[in-house]
Amino acid sequence: MNDNMIVIGKIIAPQGVRGEVRVMPLTDFPERFRELKSAQLDDGRNLPIESVRYHQQFVLLKFRDMNDRNAIEHLRGKLIQIEHKDLVQLPTGHYYIFDIVGLEVFTEENEYLGKVTDVLETGSNDVYIVEQKDKNPLLIPALKTVVLKIDIPDGKMIVKLQEVWESDAD
Repeated sequence: MNDNMIVIGKIIAPQGVRGEVRVMPLTDFPERFRELKSAQLDDGRNLPIESVRYHQQFVLLKFRDMNDRNAIEHLRGKLIQIEHKDLVQLPTGHYYIFDIVGLEVFTEENEYLGKVTDVLETGSNDVYIVEQKDKNPLLIPALKTVVLKIDIPDGKMIVKLQEVWESDAD
């Protein structure tokens, strides 16, 4: 898969007999499907979209010139992608998880702590999992008092460690 492409949905199955597919949206912005003129699939195909509608938690897509169940059955399991440049612009201070994962984490004194390997979505605030060399992972709450700076272009995060973390990290 191209690193420049972001997955926004997965084709689950045909819907009915008129050529629609049921798509599980893998985005916080399922309304974005209405704006798509075509679906870029993970196998490189680009299928023109004829119609978009919503049913329960699914997006129902109808592709041009695919008018029955047999014409779309082979699309089951395919991923729908968009280019990174077409992402929904987030407000300042908000980031996509895939932008956070991989950041190098440093203290405000420029001490290297490790790399963000995952983000836990806890409900109240996210928690960044930072893998450290020869130590247990560090759990950093995504709070402005803790995460001082996120620099996506430089691949860097600056954090203010709490004393209890520092003693646990030893």
